[in-house]
Amino acid sequence: MARDWSDLFITGGVAREDESGPATAVERRRGVFRRLRENLSKTRQALSGEIQATLWGTLDEHTWERLEEALIMADVGASTTASVVATLEAEAAEGVLAGGEALSERLIELLAETARVGDGRIDLRASPTVIMAVGVNGTGKTTTIGKLAWHLRNELGLTVLLGAADTFRAAASEQLEGWARRAGCEIVTGAAGSDPGAVAFEAIAQARSTGVDVVIVDTAGRLHTQDDLMAELGKVRRVIGRQLEGAPHETLLIVDATTGQNGLRQAKMFAETADVTGVVLTKLDGTARGGIALAIARELEMPVKLIGVGETVEDLRPFDPEDFARALIAEG
Repeated sequence: MARDWSDLFITGGVAREDESGPATAVERRRGVFRRLRENLSKTRQALSGEIQATLWGTLDEHTWERLEEALIMADVGASTTASVVATLEAEAAEGVLAGGEALSERLIELLAETARVGDGRIDLRASPTVIMAVGVNGTGKTTTIGKLAWHLRNELGLTVLLGAADTFRAAASEQLEGWARRAGCEIVTGAAGSDPGAVAFEAIAQARSTGVDVVIVDTAGRLHTQDDLMAELGKVRRVIGRQLEGAPHETLLIVDATTGQNGLRQAKMFAETADVTGVVLTKLDGTARGGIALAIARELEMPVKLIGVGETVEDLRPFDPEDFARALIAEG
């Protein structure tokens, strides 16, 4: 799983090297983890009291029930929680684990294991690589696209073109244009209410003719219950495929972590319609129920590839299961 941007992407060439040196790179990763812990503090505070009270106390049936309740309240998910707690209880009964610290560390390991599904990387070897972003309104989809474009330009030195195929929301194109300027990349837009498939088609055509490395296509936000709009995603995918065989190479579903289990239901519906290859979980700093990342990964067998833990460009990060689980659980 990815720990840094260089780990997240599969490239056909040589990515831009980190010239800061090993010591600086290690310190930067430590800084990223500290920020992750800070931004997941709401979830950790909600969990830590119960974990301290259970794993450091008498281990009995009531202990495991309280631990299950705490994890479920953090949106880890019922089936995921049941599996993790059952394993922890069995190992404690066998005497494999002794003491609260050992139990807590094993809990972190088990939670991280649940999120290691599929390939958490993004393959950029196609020329151009086409990434399509989908999701409901208000999840931070357009902002996520802009931040991703910024990182592709600044971390890997790649050229990026944005396709503003959300032609229905009044300010969508303007918002994406702002991000294009900030990221230093080109953008293709269409008139309000125009065919989103045509915008996507034109964006890829332009990228192919000018040698752009990556195209990111924004799509209109829609509820997973809106059958007509969901069907339109399939149409946009087909149009993209006609312009470039094998595209879109990556379809990222943007999910708002504050929606909890509803986000899991959204993910299920979008996965059926849009052939989602990975999830970007946003607004993790605004919820005490950050365990939804683990539930989505395990219950849908769908990798979480990126997480948004704040407002700045640097707050969009590659998802690392172990760091994430430790930031949810560990106090120190």
